[in-house]
Amino acid sequence: MIDVATSVLLVAGSLMSLTAAIGLVRFPDVLTRMHAATKPQSVGLLLILAGIAVHFHTAPVIAMVSLVAVFQLVTAPVAAHMVARNAYRAGMHDSRQLTVDELADG
Repeated sequence: MIDVATSVLLVAGSLMSLTAAIGLVRFPDVLTRMHAATKPQSVGLLLILAGIAVHFHTAPVIAMVSLVAVFQLVTAPVAAHMVARNAYRAGMHDSRQLTVDELADG
C-alpha cells in the first residue's frame, strides 16, 4: 500500500511540475508566467516531497523533506513578488489584463 501511495504522490507531483513548465512556455506575459512558475511548481514539489517521506518514513528523511518544504513555501512567494514588481516597473506587462492597477501613477 505504501508503494501505491508513493507512486500516486510522485506522479501527481510530476504532473503538476509538467503543467508549470507548459505554462511557462505557453503564457503570454511575465505576470501569467510568474503564476505558472510558482503555484503548480510549489504544489508539485510538495507532492514529490510527500512521496519521498511516505516511501522512506525515517526521521532524518522526514526532517530534511520538511526543511525543504518550508524553504520552498517561504522563498517562492517572495521571489514571485519580486519578479512581478520588477516586470511591472520595466513595463513588461499587459495593462489591459489588469483588473485593478494599484501601482499606477495617479
